Amino acid sequence: MRVCFPVQDNQGIESTVYNHFGSAPAFIVVNTATKEVSTINNGDLHHTHGACNPMKALSGENVNAIVVGGIGAGALSGLNRLGITVYRAQGQTIKENIVLFEKSQLPILTPQQCCGGHTEGCAHN
Repeated sequence: MRVCFPVQDNQGIESTVYNHFGSAPAFIVVNTATKEVSTINNGDLHHTHGACNPMKALSGENVNAIVVGGIGAGALSGLNRLGITVYRAQGQTIKENIVLFEKSQLPILTPQQCCGGHTEGCAHN
């Protein structure tokens, strides 16, 4: 399974998971079967707030899941329509979250938990 993590700075699996999908400068993808790690630059970094195009952001790369601190409803909906499940990060680093992911201990994000205009409860206030 290819699990994608938005990051500010690429430090491999020691990278801190970024607090918002659409404004992350890059994504690190971990293949949980092979432990291969790759990087995707955010192809939609300078989108208008609320108009993130998830597939443009991921530069068309195929991923099965996203683990993030926060995400807007439009991006979540777009990813879900593509069959990509989005989870809320529980650990600080990719490494910590991979362990939790493999133990099925990351909660799936729902539209009710999405960021909306950087309101209270949003992970990227």
